[in-house]
Amino acid sequence: MNISLREWTKTGSPWVWLNAGAVAICIIMVVGLLSLIAVRGLSHFWPADILQAQLTSNSNGNNARIIGEVVESNEVLTSQLSEAGIKGLPDDKEFLIRNLMKVGNRDVLGQDFTWALDFHLSDKQYPEMLFAAERREWGNLYGYLRSVKENGEQVSSYDGYTKTVEYEALWNDLDQRIERAEEIHQQILQIEKDKIGSINYEIERLRLKERGLQLKEVSDSAPYTAINDRRAELNADYEVLQNDLLDLYNAFNRDSLTAEVSSGEIVEISLSKIVRAFRPNDMGIFAKIGHYIAKLWEFISEDPREANTEGGIFPAIFGTVMMVILMSILVTPFGVVAAVYLREYAKQGFITRLIRIAVNNLAGVPSIVYGVFGLGFFVYFLGGNIDQLFFPEAKPAPTFGTPGLMWASLTLALLTVPVVIVATEEGLSRIPRSVREGSLALGATKFETLWRVVLPMASPAMMTGVILAIARAAGEVAPLMLVGVVKLAPSLPLDGNYPFIHLDQKFMHLGFHIYDVGFQSPNVEAARPLVYATALLLVAVIALLNLSAIAIRNHLREKYKALEM
Repeated sequence: MNISLREWTKTGSPWVWLNAGAVAICIIMVVGLLSLIAVRGLSHFWPADILQAQLTSNSNGNNARIIGEVVESNEVLTSQLSEAGIKGLPDDKEFLIRNLMKVGNRDVLGQDFTWALDFHLSDKQYPEMLFAAERREWGNLYGYLRSVKENGEQVSSYDGYTKTVEYEALWNDLDQRIERAEEIHQQILQIEKDKIGSINYEIERLRLKERGLQLKEVSDSAPYTAINDRRAELNADYEVLQNDLLDLYNAFNRDSLTAEVSSGEIVEISLSKIVRAFRPNDMGIFAKIGHYIAKLWEFISEDPREANTEGGIFPAIFGTVMMVILMSILVTPFGVVAAVYLREYAKQGFITRLIRIAVNNLAGVPSIVYGVFGLGFFVYFLGGNIDQLFFPEAKPAPTFGTPGLMWASLTLALLTVPVVIVATEEGLSRIPRSVREGSLALGATKFETLWRVVLPMASPAMMTGVILAIARAAGEVAPLMLVGVVKLAPSLPLDGNYPFIHLDQKFMHLGFHIYDVGFQSPNVEAARPLVYATALLLVAVIALLNLSAIAIRNHLREKYKALEM
């Protein structure tokens, strides 16, 4: 038996099975992690039913109405609850169920979430009339709709707890008014962000142009007159837009609703502060699916609100993709040129080996060190000198002497260039020497051989280096905190204002957004599901970028396969 086992070991089969088992475990762990992130993140957008129950107070035994969504349930030891000072607990139960409830109404109750023992909840109901309103600030509102007002005057009302035709008419009126308010809100955003933003941007450019003329001591009055005339035109356009905004805001703040919250208090909310209102207890499966899709689209396409704990993350998606694209454009030529020199031109000796060792060591340097280098060299030294030479009129406010998109891309290009160098060198080393000699024998120069034969054949290896660089750079956070990323960017680095791509602007990033929401949010419970959702989206963005690069690599591999043969 020992001999057969030894022979079986010599065949290498145990190591094959060991490797296969390790790979299987890794795949299971990755799939499990992604599944956990997907379930925790995507379930946040589903319209959960709203519970109404009577909550027995722990201190005096009085009952109070509680309204909210059950977000999480877990079991706790009864003995631990007794030690915490909670009285009136059953002696015959070792464990009790504890519910984390999202009660909303933070402006009234002071908190969005509360823990409630299931033992203390009685008379549980899911009334069809209960509604939830997503607000632009203060979180969700839960309660019963009581009336709709226009300019402070009540236009429709209902004070019952049973769904009737009268209540449906009130709800339909509210739906139409919310839709009208949302349309006005979009018009306001278009004027403020696009039209007025463009005017302010051009006025600032005129100011810098005028300041530049003053620094050059230009005495001719013609350019100053042209600047003042244009500024007067822009100011006139600005006044017109301001009047339009005033009219829109008056119409925007016209309507309001009153609702009865869990405490029995009647609160009045302007519809300008409400994004949407819905009754999840009265929604069918298809209505809930439609609501779920709308929430997912909002998450992907809208700007964040409520300290990044509500709304969408489109600016972070845009900033991440744009930074990775710029980084790839910057790192590819530098990495390829360095690899070509080391493999094709440099004399293979001690110094070349030393350089390769240095390149390999650079790949292991902590990313925060690159961030500190980027801040000191790119931002303060290079950016400061660029401001001194090309933007003196903007001083003392920095233009490129402050963290921004370009410096972040350059820092990550520096961080990932060793990966591209190593991958490209490996690709160049696999090209047969006979291919080079055949090209030279046909009369081509060394550069022509390199450009027309060697580099095309090594292009799949170059793309492999770019894929690895994208995979690492897209998820980096530490260096970006020093060289350009911010919690909330007022505008995108790409817009309709000349020069259209603003490399000096700060930007948002999905990785930093996860850190900010997870560790810097004032409302931890509200932010937790968004951490999972954003992490899942970051993985999806990195996967899409890598798949795009892989598709290009496979195309190049098929294109130049004949040359390799």
